[in-house]
Amino acid sequence: MKHLKFLNKYFYKYKWWIIPGVFFVIISNIFAVIPAQVIGHAFNLITENIQIYGLFEGFERRSIIYDIFSQSLFYFGLLVLVLYLLRGIFLFFMRQTIILMSRHIEYDMKNEIYAHYQELSLGFYRRNNTGDLMNRATEDVNRVRMYVGPAIMYAINTGVLFILVIYAMFSVNSTLALFSLLPLPVLVLIIYFVNTVINKKSEQIQEQLSRLSSFVQERFSGIRVLKSYVREDHTKAVFAEESQGYKNNAMGLVKVQALFYPTMLLLVGLSTILTVYIGGKQVIEGAITPGNIAEFIVYVNQLTFPVSMLGWVTTLIQRASASQKRINEFLHLKPEIISGSAEIGPINGNIKFENVTFTYPDTGIQALKNISFEIEQGQFVAIIGRTGSGKSTLANLMMRMYDVDEGHIKMDGKPINTLHLQHYRSQFGFVPQEVFLFSDTIQNNIAFGLDEVNEAEVIQAAKNAAVYQNIINFEHQFDTMLGERGITLSGGQKQRVSIARALIKEPKVLIFDDCLSAVDTRTEEEILNNLGRVMKGKTSILIAHRISTIKNANKILVLDGGKIIEQGTHAELLQFNGAYAEMYQNQLLEEETNSSSAI
Repeated sequence: MKHLKFLNKYFYKYKWWIIPGVFFVIISNIFAVIPAQVIGHAFNLITENIQIYGLFEGFERRSIIYDIFSQSLFYFGLLVLVLYLLRGIFLFFMRQTIILMSRHIEYDMKNEIYAHYQELSLGFYRRNNTGDLMNRATEDVNRVRMYVGPAIMYAINTGVLFILVIYAMFSVNSTLALFSLLPLPVLVLIIYFVNTVINKKSEQIQEQLSRLSSFVQERFSGIRVLKSYVREDHTKAVFAEESQGYKNNAMGLVKVQALFYPTMLLLVGLSTILTVYIGGKQVIEGAITPGNIAEFIVYVNQLTFPVSMLGWVTTLIQRASASQKRINEFLHLKPEIISGSAEIGPINGNIKFENVTFTYPDTGIQALKNISFEIEQGQFVAIIGRTGSGKSTLANLMMRMYDVDEGHIKMDGKPINTLHLQHYRSQFGFVPQEVFLFSDTIQNNIAFGLDEVNEAEVIQAAKNAAVYQNIINFEHQFDTMLGERGITLSGGQKQRVSIARALIKEPKVLIFDDCLSAVDTRTEEEILNNLGRVMKGKTSILIAHRISTIKNANKILVLDGGKIIEQGTHAELLQFNGAYAEMYQNQLLEEETNSSSAI
């Protein structure tokens, strides 16, 4: 239960739901016990009046006795109905308090988990897969809700009913009470054992279902590759195999359940037989009345459902504890990137790296080694280098997605770790290497970084990103719905929509992380011309592989192995006749070869 202590704050928050809920549980169970006593009195009335009715055979008063007898039974029956109606009303109130409280706790927990997820750093998401994060926020929270709602409700209900029923039984006759309750401990043990087996098999079914769902989701997401390699028959066979595993586990669960319910009914029947047999002997001895036997049979049947709930409640608590442990593992994680407290106005875009060294914490790969450079406000700076040289790492560090191991990064002369994180990042426009678009309209994807959507601004951003003509050719234009991850669009269109999303913010610093690779040279030139106009007086950083893209940059940084090996303008770097000049010559040669092949 130590993991479930986390929920105490919610119980305190909703205490005015729990207290009335417990009150309604007690009242509803009182109205559940009283009808058994009424039935006992009614049964005694029947047995006694039948004898009196027989004695008055042939007398006129016999009809009067019959009328009194009938009216008494009617009133007893009506009283039982009223008592059960009152029980139903209080059961309704019980569910409206405790179950509704569990839904409020579920809502609060999901919001807390989601908010905490957003506070965690980028490295956290590199270490954990999306499916696991989603399961902790959905499946695990649902299991915890089953504990704070149904499990607690049935546990309190069972406890109160047990106390009331056992007190009522022993107040009538302790011997009969002991014999009537004799099979119930055995029933509790069987239920606990069977529920453990059911829980284990349910877990296996859930795991198999998750594998099956993941398999289907992955294959449908990669349907183009699947069809291109003609692997439909193979995947169909794998799916059938996974489905067979799910079917086998499900059949095993059904067999256990099929054995469980007859066993439970057998033990309940045994308890009833013992009640009638021992009770009959007690009646002969004059210790109890026949009505008490009827009363006890009602009590035994009333205890059957709560006893069967004990195993289920125990299972719910075990599962909730395991789920809450998984939830706590992430909720107790502290963000690796802690926001500074310094409030700043609009940044100018003067960026300075001072002896920066950085190693990715999850892989141990040293991405940058003692790097120093400066970018002045309004400069167009390009970063070029081989794959894995540390170009994207520079962009991540500028936006403080990670903190450096050594050295300092300063914005307008202030260390960025002292600045308010959200305010600092909000002034960047970032176009990542791997474009991500949401399953929404094109307009909403472009205006993603804004609180309010302005149609004119969206259109202008699309024009600046050279994607406007593509969009208006669609049937629904800017209202076109994009598929998952923007699959509706081509690679170049996705990149340009992503560029429009960055430009519409009118950022103080714009970072392009190799995001022009999927566009042709003519479109690239148009975007760069628009970029020069939009970002005039603001800082632009372009990470690229093609030298033709960055020739006009004010400064070019050449990276290799996490170090800056050259820096300067295009003309200066060619004069150095070093790595940059070699890359330039290789790309010219490649372009000439491609042109010759085309001819």
